Amino acid sequence: MSVFLGIDTSNYTTSMAVCDENGILLNEKKLLEVKEGERGLRQSDAVFAHVNNISEIAERIGKHNITAIGCSSKPRDIEGSYMPCFKVGEAVAETMGNILGIPVFKFSHQTGHVTAAAYSAGRMDLLNSEFNAFHVSGGTTEILYCSGKSGKLVIENIGGTLDLNAGQAIDRTGVLLGVKFPCGPVLEEMSKMGKLPETPSVCVKGLECNLSGLENKVQKLKDLNTDHNDIALYTLKFVEKTLDKLTANLRKEYNLPIIFAGGVMSNEMIKKSLSKYKNTYFADRALSADNAAGVALMTRERFFDR
Repeated sequence: MSVFLGIDTSNYTTSMAVCDENGILLNEKKLLEVKEGERGLRQSDAVFAHVNNISEIAERIGKHNITAIGCSSKPRDIEGSYMPCFKVGEAVAETMGNILGIPVFKFSHQTGHVTAAAYSAGRMDLLNSEFNAFHVSGGTTEILYCSGKSGKLVIENIGGTLDLNAGQAIDRTGVLLGVKFPCGPVLEEMSKMGKLPETPSVCVKGLECNLSGLENKVQKLKDLNTDHNDIALYTLKFVEKTLDKLTANLRKEYNLPIIFAGGVMSNEMIKKSLSKYKNTYFADRALSADNAAGVALMTRERFFDR
C-alpha cells in the first residue's frame, strides 16, 4: 500500500498529514503562538515557531513507509509568490526525500486548501474538471477559476478583496474586543448571543470587494459602547453579506460548481447562508482551516499521474 506525506508550514499553523490510496489517515497540526493583544506574527517569528513545532508534529504522525512527500512551497501558483515560513516545510520535505530516496512534489498553499475542501466535500472528481473556488482566510480572500487534469490543478485568480482579507478583518475585530488571536472561533460563539445593531452596508462590484470599511465601523460601534456580542454578530454578518453578493455575481458570469475553502468558511452561519446556492461545496471545520491534508492528497495524485 502506498502512503503519502504532506507538509504545510503556513503563517499560523504547522501541519503534517498522511494519506493512502483510500484517503486521509492522519491530519495533525499545531497553531503558532501569538502574544496577547497582537494581531499576527512577523515572518521571522513564524519561521522560528515552525522549526520548534515540526518535530512535535512529526512525532504525532509516527512511523510510516512513505512513498512520496509533498509540501507547500509558496502561498499561490503565481510568479513571485513567496513567504519565508513555507521554507521550513520545504526544507524538511527535501531533506527527508533525499535521505529516503523518494520523490518530493511542491505545491502552493492555496492548491492544498482547495484540494482539502474538495476531499472533505466528497468531490475529488472536480479536480479533473472546471470549477470555481473561494479561498477565504486571514491571508487570502480570492475568487478562483480552477481547471484540473492528470493530477495537476491550475488556478487563476479572477476576483476577491481589494484591501483587507476577510479573516484579517475578523481577527482585527476580535483583538479590538480583547479576544486572543486567532479570533474567528470565539467571535462565532459570541455572535450566537448577539443582536444585530444595524444592517451592514457592504461594498461589492462585480467579483471584487472592499472590506476595510468593516474595521472603521467596528471601532465606531465600540466607541458607542455597543455590546461585544452584537459587534461580533455585525462583523460576521458583514463578511457573510459580502461573500453572498460575490457568489451571486460569480454565478452570473460562470455556471460552474463552487468550492468554498479557507478558515473563514468553517463559520457555520456563513456556510448556511451560502448553501442556498446550488452546486456549492464546503469542507468540514478541520479541513477548512490551514492543514496539510490537501498537500498529501495532491502528492498522491501527482505520484500516480507521472
